[in-house]
Amino acid sequence: MNTRLEANLGTTSRRSARVPRAPNLCGQTRREFFWQAGGGFAGTALSWMLAQDGFFASAARACEVDALSTSALAPRPSHFAPRAKACICLFMYGGPSQVDLFDAKPALEKYSGQPIPTLDSDPLFKVRNPGTLLPSAHKFLRHGRSGVEVSSLFPNLSRHVDDMAIVRSCYADSFAHGSGLLQMNTGFLRQGYPSLGSWVTYGLGSVNQDLPAYVVMLDHRGGPIGGAPNWGSGFMPATYQGTQFRTTGEPLIDLALPAGVSPAQRRQQLDLLRRLDDIRSAGLPRAHELEARLASYELSYRMQAHAPEAVDLSQETAATHERYGLNNERTEKFGRRCLMARRMIERGVRFVQVYSGGGHNDENWDAHGDVVANHELHCGETDQPIAALLSDLKERGLLDETLVFWTGEFGRTPTAQNGKGRDHNPRGFSCWLAGGGIQGGQAYGATDEFGFAAVDNKVHVHDLHATILHLMGLNHEELTYFFSGREMRLTDVEGRVVRELIA
Repeated sequence: MNTRLEANLGTTSRRSARVPRAPNLCGQTRREFFWQAGGGFAGTALSWMLAQDGFFASAARACEVDALSTSALAPRPSHFAPRAKACICLFMYGGPSQVDLFDAKPALEKYSGQPIPTLDSDPLFKVRNPGTLLPSAHKFLRHGRSGVEVSSLFPNLSRHVDDMAIVRSCYADSFAHGSGLLQMNTGFLRQGYPSLGSWVTYGLGSVNQDLPAYVVMLDHRGGPIGGAPNWGSGFMPATYQGTQFRTTGEPLIDLALPAGVSPAQRRQQLDLLRRLDDIRSAGLPRAHELEARLASYELSYRMQAHAPEAVDLSQETAATHERYGLNNERTEKFGRRCLMARRMIERGVRFVQVYSGGGHNDENWDAHGDVVANHELHCGETDQPIAALLSDLKERGLLDETLVFWTGEFGRTPTAQNGKGRDHNPRGFSCWLAGGGIQGGQAYGATDEFGFAAVDNKVHVHDLHATILHLMGLNHEELTYFFSGREMRLTDVEGRVVRELIA
């Protein structure tokens, strides 16, 4: 080897030793790139061979069994004995503040007005200019036999603490409402994936073929950012997406028959459409969207007779109306949604999602400007109706088989924004579950002394989803849908069942 080449190699070796190599999937040199990428050529050949053997087609067909037919929502056996037969998800859109509701932090009083000590360790949080520590304006009191602390903002709900498992160590992956909502609803930060309710109805079907298996009721002020993908079915057939119900007027837009069309005539129209589709599809692959649309027509036909009765709250007693706050302008709208949720569950609807908060700013729980005023508004609207729902379910013997899940897309910072508000915080926040196999009367996990980040028994969104599916008799690792060459899951490749929450 000549002297110049030896010198160059020595220089390169010394330079490599001084400069750490950044992780790179494709290596640092062309030779490394081709060496690592070579495995992809073998994978391409393997995919072709599997396709020739019909592997992908058979896997896809397995997912489509019943999914494109009128029996798509027929009851299906669970993987194991369920603790809950139905789920009500109470979604507080905007991000409720854990340190003002369920996670008391005395250190905020002690260090009020000072910067959070761990600020430099979280660059993403630091660039948001979080402000200084802000104590809660509300008292925390111990309730029930368990003595779990709950904010004075929830005087009615706090009486049910012995039925609730409050998870104080939740964490998520996004500071933004749009992606945060999608992750809490679908497990992913981007659109195109089935929601939790879709996975539940795909796995279990419905016991009532005259109502949707999955019902969504939005706030009277509007829906959440991102809209329908939050309750959509993603790559699954549209049969499994959530159906929006209204609390006043017709439960569904355009549900009523057109003027001059009788039920018998509509039946004939649907039968004709089905026969035409049978002719079209003879010898051809089944069309997902068309089949799902025909199934929705059939369901709409049945709902024309049954949905109005399901949402007719005049059938309820005056005492029930008063209990849910229907006689109070402040609680009437959310109270209607909670009462309708109970009526849906009674009639075999599998999954009901009820939103609190819609639109922007203080129309939801997004308390940037004034956390005290914001949370007094929204807690005042929801406290009595949620407490009434828990009491009503328990008295009717439904709470043991109905899982109630309260959450937002993330929490809020323990620091002040603009002096009185709080910013978004996915690092640590609270949710709670009740009924349906939950071990109540406990506060699980913990955030740091300021309530910023989960530090003890951390529970990711995937863990929440895995636990909810488990309580409904579904193994989150086995509940899959074949799409894009792989078996997809609600929990992707993560998630653990938080067994400490289960009775």
